[in-house]
Amino acid sequence: MALYNILVVGSGGREHALAWAFAKSPKVNKIFVAPGNGGTATGSSKVVNVAIDSGDFEKLKAFAVENQVRLVVPGPEQPLVDGIADAFKKVGIPCFGPSQAAARIEGSKAFSKDFMKRHNIPTARYQNFTDFEKAKAYIESLPYSVVIKASGLAAGKGVLIPESKEEAIAGLKSIMLDHTFGSAGNEVVVEERMEGEEASILAITDGYTIVTLPAAQDHKRINDGDQGLNTGGMGAYAPAPVVTKSLMQDIRRTILQPSIDGMRREGFPFVGVLFAGLMITASGPKVIEFNCRFGDPEVQTVLPLLEERCDLAELLLAASEGRLDSVPLFLSERHACTVVVAAGGYPNAYAKGKPITVHQSTTPDVSVFHAGTAISNGQLVTAGGRVIAVTAVADTLEKAIHLARENVSLIQFEQMHYRRDIGHRALSRLLNSQGTTYAEAGVSIDAGNLLVDKIKPLVKSTSRSGADAVIGGFGGLFDLKAAGFRDPVLVSGTDGVGTKLKIAFAVGKHDTIGIDCVAMNVNDVVVQGGEPLFFLDYYACGKLEVDTARDVIAGVAAGCAESGCALVGGETSEMPGLLEAGDYDIAGFVVGAVERDAVLPKLSEMVAGDVLLGLKSSGVHSNGYSLVRHIIAKAGLDYFSPCPFAPEKTIGEVLLTPTRIYVKQLLPSIRKGLIKGMSHITGGGFIDNIPRSLPKHLGVVVDASKWVYPEVFRWLKRTGNVADAEMARTFNNGIGMVLVVAKDKVEQVRALLAEANEPVIEMGELVERSSLNGHEVVVKNTEAAWN
Repeated sequence: MALYNILVVGSGGREHALAWAFAKSPKVNKIFVAPGNGGTATGSSKVVNVAIDSGDFEKLKAFAVENQVRLVVPGPEQPLVDGIADAFKKVGIPCFGPSQAAARIEGSKAFSKDFMKRHNIPTARYQNFTDFEKAKAYIESLPYSVVIKASGLAAGKGVLIPESKEEAIAGLKSIMLDHTFGSAGNEVVVEERMEGEEASILAITDGYTIVTLPAAQDHKRINDGDQGLNTGGMGAYAPAPVVTKSLMQDIRRTILQPSIDGMRREGFPFVGVLFAGLMITASGPKVIEFNCRFGDPEVQTVLPLLEERCDLAELLLAASEGRLDSVPLFLSERHACTVVVAAGGYPNAYAKGKPITVHQSTTPDVSVFHAGTAISNGQLVTAGGRVIAVTAVADTLEKAIHLARENVSLIQFEQMHYRRDIGHRALSRLLNSQGTTYAEAGVSIDAGNLLVDKIKPLVKSTSRSGADAVIGGFGGLFDLKAAGFRDPVLVSGTDGVGTKLKIAFAVGKHDTIGIDCVAMNVNDVVVQGGEPLFFLDYYACGKLEVDTARDVIAGVAAGCAESGCALVGGETSEMPGLLEAGDYDIAGFVVGAVERDAVLPKLSEMVAGDVLLGLKSSGVHSNGYSLVRHIIAKAGLDYFSPCPFAPEKTIGEVLLTPTRIYVKQLLPSIRKGLIKGMSHITGGGFIDNIPRSLPKHLGVVVDASKWVYPEVFRWLKRTGNVADAEMARTFNNGIGMVLVVAKDKVEQVRALLAEANEPVIEMGELVERSSLNGHEVVVKNTEAAWN
């Protein structure tokens, strides 16, 4: 068996833990640590310190080449942000770490937040600032508490969590004007303060495949009870009970995989470990921040949970070489807890050079990892703020926490400080466990209640005369008399969005789907002359993700407002096992009214020579998406690909353009009796939809040369090699609504629609069906239209 050497770059507890894990590999000959610490200097015979600074890439490269290093593993963030992976790539040595471009995910919090926004990765609301006065004004305008972050690297300390607006502005001043964190504070991120429990996820990736280590929970504050200043981390435990198996699956699906896929698509694939610091909120997991390296003390906590047969060196080498799926990850079912021992005064000024005594543990389940230590005249001494850590592994979390706390006594040095409550949240959670719950079965009543609270303002915004637009009760009310009708006939419709949803799932964009749902319903009602009065939605999902559902319902509310109907109720149904997590379906039901003598179509009044007027569509609308998706797959594209006919957007963005709503612009003409009939062009295109509003003896001739076919349809036809007839019966081809109007009323209708800024296309006329050789619809001049 060929042996190889590894170079670990760094000097902290993280690097000691990595060297400790690598030393277990039978395939590893030597582990060089540059520059290392007192623990790497006195531990395994396989581990050797090298007196090269972690930022001296030229010396590190020369050393690696000379000593036949097979794998480089940078520990701290600074070398990664400075481009150490790119430097070693030039000499052909695999480096387990992201490129300089990918390391921006940690190196710039502003970049990271903007990246998350682009890829719909759940995170807190935020704004980036380089101007103090603008940032101050923004904070003063907000109705919620904030967190302030220096955008650049600040050794894990560049985050302020103020308790008041005054404290927030003082903190902003210290970062931006007083330069407390140096140039890291030249740009700041001001974001909403999220509520919940924190968790840390370490995801090893080769840019495609992801494997996750057990979820950990860090303790940032210096003192017990989560009091005092923020630190780099005073302890951790894993697996964190707050991250259940199903929640970890959600994190992979909604955060980790979209992040890795997004970086690859943007041209800077991420190789290494993506550290996701998360807040587990009532509406699901959200990203606090991303780091581009192993966490400290999280890595000291999770590495001891690898089974003996799991070779960490082989795993990281495989990731560095793009073959992570070829090496298995084996995790034990045990639990671990780490307690960090710090120097007195940390995270403020502290003394160095204090002699340290480390006693040998009597149990093999306890490990001691050095961080801020050094050897001076043969004596182990303190050399940093976080000095050393004790990690214990046991069969239960309670035992691991107790064992770690108990074995802190192995460490002795002057003015040592450590927290005595590491793991307190987990112990409280276990103590207060109420047994099997509905939430464990996959249904969260709390999430449902939170969604109702979030959408109440949206529902209220759709209120109109006659409607009781308050949600949360058992039903909605509508008063027809208050709406002003004399002798009304009710007209209703129900519809969904179809496989357009698959594109929303793929790109993580859900704020327009609700508009589609409303449009498909209200357009069906208006063609019968009806004014949409009230709307109800049905939202079914495999797992209720509150923010996603809120986005969908926001679209529903926007569609209702645009069409003038009230959103009076709905149903949210969480159905694990029937639908997959991340999937949902939405349907709507609308009720409208029309005066009895104004119901459309007026079949008895239609005659040959009546004119067909067309109103433009916004694109594909919500029909034909199974064919659209087939064409895109056949072309070898995905929804993040630049759109071939609108390269400033992605294909997904273009295809999620919402369906147009035609209600308000058509009602004036309907009320004046100027329209004989209408056809909403949905599934079936012109061929199947126009005849639905005609008497049996009449057909239509459509002149396709009368309007410019939108480029999206030209591209679909060309790329998919779709026949003219198939295009005509599948898509709207640029016309979303067709009106039948007497020839002498055309100008009146044009004028009324012009007042609503609605252009009109005179696209054909009614003819005797006997003249069409048995056809109902004849589309002529298609060749000219497509060309």
